[in-house]
Amino acid sequence: MAVNEPRCSAFSEVLAEPEAGTAATAKAWVCLEQPGPWGGDALLESHLDVDLGAELIRRSRGTGVRVLLIRRPGMHADRHLPQRRRVYLASCAPGASWLERADVSSPEELLRLDFAALGAGRSTGFGTPVAGPLLLVCTNGRRDVCCALYGRPVVAELAARHGDAVWECTHTGGHRFSPTGVLLPSGYLYGRVDAEFGEELLTTDEGVVVRRCRGRSYWSKAGQAAEVAVRELVGERADVLEVDPERRRDEGGWTVLVRHRDGREWRVGVAERALPPARPTSCGKEPAVPTALVVTSVDQLVPVA
Repeated sequence: MAVNEPRCSAFSEVLAEPEAGTAATAKAWVCLEQPGPWGGDALLESHLDVDLGAELIRRSRGTGVRVLLIRRPGMHADRHLPQRRRVYLASCAPGASWLERADVSSPEELLRLDFAALGAGRSTGFGTPVAGPLLLVCTNGRRDVCCALYGRPVVAELAARHGDAVWECTHTGGHRFSPTGVLLPSGYLYGRVDAEFGEELLTTDEGVVVRRCRGRSYWSKAGQAAEVAVRELVGERADVLEVDPERRRDEGGWTVLVRHRDGREWRVGVAERALPPARPTSCGKEPAVPTALVVTSVDQLVPVA
């Protein structure tokens, strides 16, 4: 087995590393336009005021809200900042997800946002409703070079056709699956997003795309893997699945209950497994043996009469 370039994403793809259960966890997302360069910890290492970045981190902590910086594709010198900046707010609640947009004259306006309400799925009136989908592709090369190297060409090609439906974004985790994407408002994350696949995500009218799905951010990691497994098993693409938040940790891993809106239920076994051989899990890191969540069983439960 040969890998032609020492990139973490190349190792991951050649070794067919499973993607389900690797998505970031967030019940809602705040996306703030911030042109210019981004550091590895972008909210604190960009041309955004560092005190504002720290305050956004503090206010979002414990609310289920994840804050991203976004920017339009192209050159990123920020000598000419826009007079108004785009903000997207998204709640990923299953069966009730929504997306709002606002244009602010100053990023400090985000301090008026009720993060707890947003994390609970309630609109705060900060933005106005817009139809999705919105695709964010990580291009945070200071966090991992794969994201910029492979993500930026994808964003440029898709944005040329879809305009403001596609943005570059900061780190969302899993750069070894680069290019990685976040689809809002549903909150499904995807790996190895090339332009053809991104087009499918933006234009499909058949519901949830299960291929290359890392999971729905609304669920825990084990819940993400369980939901994807049920979708693959029964061919379900509609937004009709719920994951029981009470998951049991036993000696072999987790037992997760997945419910369909029609009353069907599945008990899904999820375990953590090592995935040898050792390889860089991020560009520049020493080789290590990663772990992955593996679905070990999917059992449909029979209702008790």
